[in-house]
Amino acid sequence: MNTRFRTLTAAGNALLLTLGVALLAACGGGGGGNSSPPSIALSGTAATGRALPNAALGIVCARGSTSASTNASGAFQATLAADAPCLITATSGTTVLHSTAFAGGTFNVTPETELLLVYVAAQLGTTEANLIATFSGNTRFQQTLANESTVLAAQAAVVQGLDTQYHLTLSVTNFLTTAFVVGQSGVDSDLEALLAAGAIDSNGEPDPVAVTLMTTLGAQHPLSSTPVTPPGSTSGTGSTGIGTGGGAGGMM
Repeated sequence: MNTRFRTLTAAGNALLLTLGVALLAACGGGGGGNSSPPSIALSGTAATGRALPNAALGIVCARGSTSASTNASGAFQATLAADAPCLITATSGTTVLHSTAFAGGTFNVTPETELLLVYVAAQLGTTEANLIATFSGNTRFQQTLANESTVLAAQAAVVQGLDTQYHLTLSVTNFLTTAFVVGQSGVDSDLEALLAAGAIDSNGEPDPVAVTLMTTLGAQHPLSSTPVTPPGSTSGTGSTGIGTGGGAGGMM
């Protein structure tokens, strides 16, 4: 009797253990399940020196996406469940402009942000068109645009390149995340100066000369391809391990 009792008890304990493990797995208690992305809020202004009113916005992030539109002044707001970074596309008639967001907050969409992506794409050894088209499935592209330091270094290079090429002194060096209103000094007056200098064409998009310039400068400062953690797996920006490839550098 005692032997049989011990055998039944051992079998019962094994069954309970098996059921416990199964229940834990079903509840996601193992910690290995994919959690829902957090809610992030994005805002900014889409403009070319003039507002892009009622422009259609497409926001695609490393995980999550949404659509929105600008108001009559080109301003926009959007909240979505997503893991940054995100690509933002603004379409108004035949004018199409792109931008990026490495976190929630203010991120504008202008010809300057278009040139920023041209520069980063060249650093990655690709084109802006390919960067945008393959962003959703390309971990390296996502990791690069999630790195605040890399993006801000590229922004500085764009400002330096525009200042030198077009003999300007842009008043706002942080054109990506500085909130602005169309018609006021700052980012918008810089856009008007770039338009007058020929860096922006009549359609409100970067002139081919400016695009070629940023492609050349970006290629001169390539980014390393060190394996890093996918976006959304660690907290904070600037911890992805993507090198800045020499920062802004100088013009050749």
